[in-house]
Amino acid sequence: MTLMLSFALKRFASALLVMFSISVLVFLIFFATPGVDPAARIAGRNADPATLAQVRHSFGLDRPLPIRYLLMMRHLLIDRDLESFVNRGSRVIPQIVQAMPVTLSLVVGAAVIWMTVGILMGTAAATLRGTAVDPLIMLVGVVGVSLPAYWLGEVVNLVTQKQLHDSVFSWVPPPGYVDLTGDPGQWALHLLFPWLTLALLYAGIYARLLRGEVVTALNEDYVRTARAKGLSERRILVRHALRCSLIPIVSLFGLDFGALVGGAALLTEVVFGLPGIGKLTFDALQNLDLPVIMGTVLYAAFFVVLANALVDILYARLDPRARHA
Repeated sequence: MTLMLSFALKRFASALLVMFSISVLVFLIFFATPGVDPAARIAGRNADPATLAQVRHSFGLDRPLPIRYLLMMRHLLIDRDLESFVNRGSRVIPQIVQAMPVTLSLVVGAAVIWMTVGILMGTAAATLRGTAVDPLIMLVGVVGVSLPAYWLGEVVNLVTQKQLHDSVFSWVPPPGYVDLTGDPGQWALHLLFPWLTLALLYAGIYARLLRGEVVTALNEDYVRTARAKGLSERRILVRHALRCSLIPIVSLFGLDFGALVGGAALLTEVVFGLPGIGKLTFDALQNLDLPVIMGTVLYAAFFVVLANALVDILYARLDPRARHA
């Protein structure tokens, strides 16, 4: 227990060091790259030198880089009063906090679908290997992986909002988001097709990975021993092969979930008009709004680093050998 606690503390300390390094790197990219002048972006194209100097002083852009970094981090993480360079008076952290429930709603719903479908498809393909069903299931998975999310989302919108909206999909609301606490039914209805679009990609990946793991597990010695004891094939599949095969699936899920919550679902949010973290990042990139970009990048990095740390701790919990690595 002490060894496990020590490993977890070291892993989280390493995660903090990584977050610090990312924050420094992001700051240098956005505010210290030669030729990048945030003051010119804030003041406008035709600003005179006096205006530029005033803007630099107002935003602390005329101070040494270490001081600028500390001020930026203080305003972003401690005082939480860092404002957008484009929408004056609009603070970065409240925008991120407002967008978080949208992204979480999208990712959690899609994750439930892709995990359920992926496990069912992968298990069925492994169980029915050697039959025509196995390559058919894998073909469906490959098709799902091959379809870009933005293209599939546009096709879904075209069919449900224009081509067949009046006849078949009249019940589908226009793209957008409804808060869960306001109307749970409309919340789920607005997210149904975004869930399916995002889940289709990951379901195929998980199905293919799980099939390979289950097939390998079914050929292991402990499975042969279980068969020799007279256990049913169903029990062997569920209690032995599938249970062991889910370990890499859970690890991959942690990484994918962290990345998607951090904004990797950007294309899905943009296509379906969901005001989540991805959409916020996209709009900030369109306007070169550096404080918002920096805030969303650090937010994304936090979830990715946290997911990596939790996956490492989970591995160490399941496999004691990893604690000594």
